[in-house]
Amino acid sequence: MVEHVLAIPTRVLRDAGLFQGLSRDVAHYLPRLLDPERLVFLPRPEAELDPEFKQIIPYVVLRYRDQIFHYRRGRGANEKRLHALRSVGVGGHINPVDQGAGDVYRAGMLRELREELFLESAYEERILGIINDDSLDVGKVHVGIVHVLDLTQPNVRRREDDLMHAGFGALAELRQAHAEFETWSQFVLAALDQACYNFR
Repeated sequence: MVEHVLAIPTRVLRDAGLFQGLSRDVAHYLPRLLDPERLVFLPRPEAELDPEFKQIIPYVVLRYRDQIFHYRRGRGANEKRLHALRSVGVGGHINPVDQGAGDVYRAGMLRELREELFLESAYEERILGIINDDSLDVGKVHVGIVHVLDLTQPNVRRREDDLMHAGFGALAELRQAHAEFETWSQFVLAALDQACYNFR
């Protein structure tokens, strides 16, 4: 069965103001990216090759004090273009199964979090920004919404085997190894000291 993924026409981002990297203007971009009138589900094999659509990806960062959860992507992960790179973001595609609970994006974000991690801590959720990276083929067909979960306890364990060498590391140490991380994580590591927006 072909996977279908949530996407939005790239022209929506162009009309809002195309940017490269991480934008902190959440109030401007988020309502446009999650406009129910413009969201569509597309077959993933087609969406991965069509830069006229951006697949919407929740990119969830878990932070405990100055410690950031990170991992290395294994070979079994769906996105082959990111294999072996390190990451600080957990998340994935929004699918039709996430419909029916009202907010399809949020339902999908929480489902992805449950599928990838055992998260045994209370947290405060905020939005750091929106990521667009047209410098890479994988970035040309995706847009990321960066959520930061500030945890009360560092009680996080991987559920998926493809989250290899998972654990917490000091933000300063991760920044020193920024070249080992996928570009989205590089953007996040550079911006994490800045204030986040409350989510909804």
